[in-house]
Amino acid sequence: QVQLVESGGGLVQAGGSLRLSCAASARTFGYYAMGWFRQAPGKEREFVAAISWSGGSTSFADSVKGRFTISRDNAKNTVYLQMNSLKPEDTAVYYCAGRPWEVSTKLAEYPYWGQGTQVTVSS
Repeated sequence: QVQLVESGGGLVQAGGSLRLSCAASARTFGYYAMGWFRQAPGKEREFVAAISWSGGSTSFADSVKGRFTISRDNAKNTVYLQMNSLKPEDTAVYYCAGRPWEVSTKLAEYPYWGQGTQVTVSS
């Protein structure tokens, strides 16, 4: 079982930056690919970014490419989502998720989820 806890959300003006963190409880964190998803009010949860267990492979949604980066520190059991040039349409609850080994963009392929952290971008 893997427990995930997100932090770092908040209110920011358009054009600003935030860094989300996701701390994992698993001693085998280094074997898990990690993903970030988001859900805006009235919308389905959608893929944002993912990173492989080694950090050597990443994937991003087209809507965030060039603005968001994902990284991980396996020694700290933590994955990060650096969000720059934020837009009001980035407003959502952001969720961290984990799955064994390789990157996936598919929500259903992640068995482990955090509770989410709210990101609000004002115009």
